[in-house]
Amino acid sequence: MRFAAIGLDHRHIYDLTRGLLDAGATCVGYNPDTTDPRVLAGFRRRFPDVPAAETGRLLDDPSIDFVVIAAVPRDRAQLAIAAMQRGKDVMVDKPGVTTADELAALQSTVMQTRRIWSIALGRLASPAQQEALRIVRSGELGRLVHITSLAPHRLNRALRPAWFFDAPAYGGIINDIGTHSIDSFLAFADAADAEIALATVGAFGTEPPGFEDFAELVLTTHSVRGYIRLDWFTPDGLPTWGDGRMFLVGAEGTLELRKNLDIAGRAGGDHMFVANGSSTRYIDCSSMPVAYYREFIADVAERTERVMPQRQVFTVCRLALNAQAHANRFSARRS
Repeated sequence: MRFAAIGLDHRHIYDLTRGLLDAGATCVGYNPDTTDPRVLAGFRRRFPDVPAAETGRLLDDPSIDFVVIAAVPRDRAQLAIAAMQRGKDVMVDKPGVTTADELAALQSTVMQTRRIWSIALGRLASPAQQEALRIVRSGELGRLVHITSLAPHRLNRALRPAWFFDAPAYGGIINDIGTHSIDSFLAFADAADAEIALATVGAFGTEPPGFEDFAELVLTTHSVRGYIRLDWFTPDGLPTWGDGRMFLVGAEGTLELRKNLDIAGRAGGDHMFVANGSSTRYIDCSSMPVAYYREFIADVAERTERVMPQRQVFTVCRLALNAQAHANRFSARRS
């Protein structure tokens, strides 16, 4: 499998490219156009043997099977549509879209071209979440009742380009970083869709004024409820970009994930704690294999849906866009 990288505007392009290379694909080119020269420099440093080329040349190359896109979010749909219309499958960084019109255009293009449009959602590349999903589906926790997802992020202001603070460019906080948690809720609830019971977005004074730095969601299915919290308040003293956590409550057991770190104990990430009717245990998931990149390559080769059904990707985007559009908005006011 041969692929190209276009839209080098977010550092996630490093992980996507590395994951695909490690899974056996070959990166045959990249487009050097970028809004952030630091991302381009980082890509060249990590992948010095990959040649640069214009986007049009890469899209028109019939030997390239798929493209990886980490452009400014508002540009991702247009690039993905152009790639699919030229017979290429697409792996895109989240968020895949910023508007409902973009989503409709992508759905139409997928239907017309029969190409794959995959978003690199966090669950797919997380060994801890993959193991947690296996445990939930094994029945060890009993019937799943509730899911809590906490997704704090560090702002890292000095590393952010101007578009990062422009809401139309990234689609808002729920549409951006909330997409991961919405997908995880659907996966663990084993649901094709969900209802948005509550959505709020807050701006607590992070510069520039009006920047969305907090959000929360409540999602429901016929049997499972979920709470999601998103924010940009990870303190600088924390030794990682955020203390992502997930709590699963079943009728016969509970499970906690600390995705990024054990704040006062074990080194590294991907920590799991399980309690059931007879015992408790700790599981280090950090060395467990991740199948996303390998399965995406297989989907491209065999026209399958190993990663997830295409309709589920669309559902995640629709829920994120709807929650963002209809969220109650508030801001901190000093007395």
